[in-house]
Amino acid sequence: MPDRTVSIHDLKAWKGEQRRWVMLTAYDFPTAQILDRAGVPVLLVGDSLGRNVLGYDNELPVTMEEMLHHVRAVARGAEHAMVVGDLPFMSYQASIDDGVRNAGRLVKEAGAHAVKLEGAQLDLVHRLSDIGIPVMAHVGLTPQAVHGLGGYRVQGRGEAAQKVLEQAVQLEKAGAFSMVLEAMPAELGAEISGSLQIPTIGIGAGSGTDAQVLVINDLLGITEQPPKLAKAYADLRGTIAGAVTAFVADVEAGTFPDEDHSYA
Repeated sequence: MPDRTVSIHDLKAWKGEQRRWVMLTAYDFPTAQILDRAGVPVLLVGDSLGRNVLGYDNELPVTMEEMLHHVRAVARGAEHAMVVGDLPFMSYQASIDDGVRNAGRLVKEAGAHAVKLEGAQLDLVHRLSDIGIPVMAHVGLTPQAVHGLGGYRVQGRGEAAQKVLEQAVQLEKAGAFSMVLEAMPAELGAEISGSLQIPTIGIGAGSGTDAQVLVINDLLGITEQPPKLAKAYADLRGTIAGAVTAFVADVEAGTFPDEDHSYA
């Protein structure tokens, strides 16, 4: 990873070099600091914080103020990683003016380097690109449309594949600098990636994308019931429960605090 902040030009160059990379979600300062120092080049402050941090049933209740709060925390912890802030539901769908204003807040007030939005918001992507706010697009399963999609379902199967591909091409033409491909057949993920000049970031879209993203809670084994597209690389849920159980036992037995953890 460069000594400076990772830029949109780095990501495009990596696609040309066929260099694979990762993006991870982060919602707080210490997690952002750990991931940044581990060399993760892109941190996404996703509206997935609704389910993973705030306890909502889905992403829809997340507000701009909540997003600003968490993007600020992540931006403080990221020294080299690009920080991407998600535009939450109804912060941009009603009008282009709303989208410009709220995207600007994520950059100006919270310190994001780029914003992410879902669906075929072509005019907004074009407008944001024109004023210098990099846009990460998102096609396939778009969680903010969960009710319209009938749930968290795989997208782009059969005849629907062409529509997703066309949407991706249009978003690139509108000015998106990268694109998340979520929950689609692996063949479609590879086809879209090969059709675009901008890098693609897969989550449940097969191994043919340029990069991969996971929700940090899923990767660390904190999520109680992770989705099929996620892989747990640790069991922090079990580790945390074990540590708390041991602490409770020590306190109940009177063995904590001991001399080593007390002041004379």
